[in-house]
Parts: sequence; structure tokens; C-alpha cells
Amino acid sequence: MNMACIGDADPFTAAIPATKVELTVSCRNLLDRDTFSKSDPSKTEVIDNTLNPDFVRKFILDYFFEERQNLRFDLYDLDCKSDNLSKHDFLGQAFCTLGEIVGSLGSRLEKPLIGIPGKKCGTIIVRAEELSNCRESVMLQFCGNKLDKKDFFGKSDPFLVFYRSNEDGSYTICHKTEVVKNTLDPVWQAFKIPVRALCNGDYDRSIKVEVYDWDRDGGHDFIGEFSTSYREMSRSQSQFHIYEVNFFTHTHTLVLSYLQGFIIFSTQINFTVAIDFTASNGNPSQPTSLHYMSPYQLNDYAMALRAVGEIIQDYDSDKMFPALGFGAKLPPDGRVSHEFALNGNPQNPYCNGIEGVMEAYYQSLKSVRLYGPTHFSPVINHVARYASAVTDGSQYFILLIISDGVITDMAQTKESIVNAASLPMSIIIVGVGPAEFDEMIELDGDEERISSQGRYAERDIVQFVPFRDYIDRRGNHILSMARLAKEVLAEIPDQFLSYMRTRGIKPGPLPPPYTPCPPPAIHPLLARRVSRI
Repeated sequence: MNMACIGDADPFTAAIPATKVELTVSCRNLLDRDTFSKSDPSKTEVIDNTLNPDFVRKFILDYFFEERQNLRFDLYDLDCKSDNLSKHDFLGQAFCTLGEIVGSLGSRLEKPLIGIPGKKCGTIIVRAEELSNCRESVMLQFCGNKLDKKDFFGKSDPFLVFYRSNEDGSYTICHKTEVVKNTLDPVWQAFKIPVRALCNGDYDRSIKVEVYDWDRDGGHDFIGEFSTSYREMSRSQSQFHIYEVNFFTHTHTLVLSYLQGFIIFSTQINFTVAIDFTASNGNPSQPTSLHYMSPYQLNDYAMALRAVGEIIQDYDSDKMFPALGFGAKLPPDGRVSHEFALNGNPQNPYCNGIEGVMEAYYQSLKSVRLYGPTHFSPVINHVARYASAVTDGSQYFILLIISDGVITDMAQTKESIVNAASLPMSIIIVGVGPAEFDEMIELDGDEERISSQGRYAERDIVQFVPFRDYIDRRGNHILSMARLAKEVLAEIPDQFLSYMRTRGIKPGPLPPPYTPCPPPAIHPLLARRVSRI
């Protein structure tokens, strides 16, 4: 298995990684390219004669929440000792982003392998886990006594496989011992392993150990298993501890170490976008308009929406986004609305992915009339009503507001933000166009915490940036969008953690699916609830 990080990097905006993540890779139903034996997947370690490998070797990557980190996995069948991949059989490849893996349910992504026309190449399974800061290691040695005999003409050839448990009840492989040939009383070599590989800081995390009899054809015979935890091993009265499962007895020695960690990937991100349709943007049919739909390039609204949305959508499992507009006259009666569905369906404002949001945005420009004034509070209250129903840390809400100018309901907007600051919610405001953004800067709260009627916001939940500051002077729109997304999303992890800490919420097992009841007396847009875990 070969993995590469792909995509454009901006050397002028290097950031400190938010954390490190460990990727574990498995494959199922690989294409058989060997005539007389099964394929031997490579790079990671090589696993002989199997079409369903579970790779022990991990990929450890720096993780940036605010960046789109593209990954490519290539799979090869090892045919010789050469490091030249062209000399080995290509088995398939898969493309994804690191955010897509982290944002999947249980941080586990399963995708089909592609790359060989007309062939089903099998499936790749990638699991991500945030690594603790532990630098400790533990020395372990295992031996067996009177193991079950599995070979017809001789004794067993036993080896051990270690797994750590995951939040969804599955297990991730973390170590394999060597094979000890032709014995029922094996003594495996002592090995040193990082403590975070065994439990990543959770002393009570289940550790499963399986013993197999090695077979040359890859069809290893299962002998037995046992489960333990790091805490249980460390409580041993002496340096020896014995586990018995059926005919299998294990004795191990260990050296204790200490770590602690914090895992934050079990929270579902819910993303909502709100777009300014006031007349100050200009007539969408004119090239001078900020909403102008050019056949050759995206306008500033579309670039901001795509830049932020394409990163956020990786963390939203159902990829269904409420998309709202404000400040327009709606057909057929021309009433002014500051909270309307871009797709024209007030009972179901959800759009399928960022492409669906983009399509709904373009359709709205053709059907509504730009008007005014510019009110932020209705869309903030819209998302706040959702966030107020789920305050246990299982979900977090992000509202992206894109606007061109002066806020005309400043007092109400401040009050809405102060109220929302106690909820699991963040607000991103992107200013487009040449106007002054004094009100939006005031809402940001970086220099002075926002207040309303003598009440101060519990925490800073607003990030404002003017898009013009991140536009590439050479006209590279891809770079412009990458810079914008990196800036506006940089504060989200800290805002998320500040909510968790102020509420005393600690990471735990994945919560059960949550289906909230609609809060009373709400806007018709909220009549339809979607369970989003």
C-alpha cells in the first residue's frame, strides 16, 4: 500500500497542525493478479497471500481542520524485491480527503478501489484516530503453554495479533508478533510498542489479543483469544499476568507508563449557509454586480461558498445543508424575506452537498428580486434554534453568512450572537465587495467581547474576514479560495473546544442517533427536522 498527499500547497501560509492523526488501512476482496497464489499487497508492510489484508503499519499525518488535505492510496501486488512500483502489479487506487475520513461516522471511510477498467478492484477501508501526545513506550513479552495443535504433520506455528477497540465496537489492528515455528509452547521475542498504539491514553480501552497458527497459503488457523486493558495489565501484583481462553494460556511481562489524551472526532458538524440578496449587490445580470453569473468564472459569493463549504462538507455525514437567503422580495407576491430557502421549499431547505447549494443559489438569483435591508439576526436565530435542541456535545453547528455591506439590524444581531454564544455554534462572516465592514469587524469579538444590553457573550463565536484580503493578485481563484477557507476556519476548533470545556463535556463513546422535537413557535423553515448523526 502506497499513500500520497496530493494537491496545491501555499508556502506563504504555513500553519501549525491542529493535531496528528493515525490512519489504519484495510482492504477487502482485492483483485487476484497472481496465477498460483493470492496477491501480496505492498508499501506499508507486505502481507503474503491474501485478498483481504489488514495492514499493521500506520500512516501518521499532520491534521489541519481548515485545509483540504487530498490523499491518494495506491495498492500493488508485490512480485519481486524491487522498490520500483512499475515492476509490480497494480491492484487499484482510491482518492479522498483527510477531512472526509475524520468526518465519516466513527472516523471510518469505506470506498471502492478504482483504476483498472472493466474490473472490480475491491474496497479500501481507512480509519482515523487522533493521537495523544504520549511519547512513552512499553516493553512486552508473551509466551504460550500447551497451545492447540493445528498442523497435521507437526506442531503449530503460532503468532499473536493485537487489536485496540474502537468507539463503534470494532477493533483496529496495532501489532503482530513474529511466527514461532513448530511448537505448542512458544516464547515470542520481547517487543517495544508505543503506549498510544495500545490504548491512546484510555486505560480502560479494551485490548484484544488473538493467536493463530501460521499457514504458508495465508489461511491461518485461529487458536484462541483473550481481552484485557492497559489498566488491568498494570494492576498485576507481580511482573507476570496469566490469561486463559479455552486451551490457550498467555503470560506477559510489562513496564508501566502514563499518558492522557483528548479525542474530539465523535461530534457531528452541521453546516448552514446564508447569502445576502440585498440590492446593494447590484443587478445580477450586470458584470458589475457581486452576484453576476459569469460563464467563465465564479463570482465572490460563489467562491466564498465553495471555499468554505467544500471543507466543511467532509465533516457532515449526510451532506444535506440548509441554504438560506435574506434581503430579497420573493415571488409571487413580492414580500420581503430575511430567511428564505434557496431551493424554494420552505418546508425542506436542505440541499444535497455544496453542488446542490450552488445550484440553489443560482436558481434563486433568477427567481427573486434583490431588495433589502440587510438583517443578520433572523438567520442566526434560525440556526440557534437547532443548536439549542442539542447541547450535549454530540453536534456542533456552523453558520456561514456571506454579505456585502452595512448591517441594518445591528442591535438585534448583537443580541442574537450573545444568546448563541452559550450554544454549540460558530458563525463565519465573509464580507465581499469593496465596502467598509466596520459592523462586521465589531461582531468578530477578537479585541473586545461583544455585548448586548449589558450582557457579554459567554465566548467568542464569530470569525469575520473580508474576501478581498485573500484574493490572489495573479488571478489564481483556487489559491484565493484556499487562503480564504484556511483563515475563516482556523478558529473553529478552538471555539468548539471552548464550548466543550465550559460545559464540562468530555469525549466518550459515540452518542445514539438524536431526533429532536421541533421547538415551539418557530419559523416554518424549521418544521422539518432531520436526524443528523
